[in-house]
Amino acid sequence: MVDLADPRLTTARVGRLATADGDGVPHVVPVTFAVLGGTVVTVVDGKPKSTMRLKRLANIAANPAVALVVDHFDEDWSTLWWVRVDGMAHVLAEGPDHEAGVAALRAKYAQYREGVATDGPLVVIDVRRVTGWSAS
Repeated sequence: MVDLADPRLTTARVGRLATADGDGVPHVVPVTFAVLGGTVVTVVDGKPKSTMRLKRLANIAANPAVALVVDHFDEDWSTLWWVRVDGMAHVLAEGPDHEAGVAALRAKYAQYREGVATDGPLVVIDVRRVTGWSAS
């Protein structure tokens, strides 16, 4: 059984966030993330982007159903695994929940503690289901 406390999920450094627009057209981007209670959070951070009008944010506004996949690949296939979090997302621009989410991200990633901006919108995934697989 997989849950939000699974160390594969809580310690993973990157995940792939899947959103879809109002027509169901998928969009996947790599994200940093943290588990916070019954949610998973990711922030639009200060890493260079071509635009701040991000497709993932527009998609969440049109269709809040999202998935986050975290995985491990190795040439030794006996060590392969993946975890998928399905949920409903919303975006927060400010407030105490935004601050708590950013604090969780700063606790996990030194880059956020050392100056990468975290004042952008926070994506909060209210987790509905966690599934996974492991070769071992």
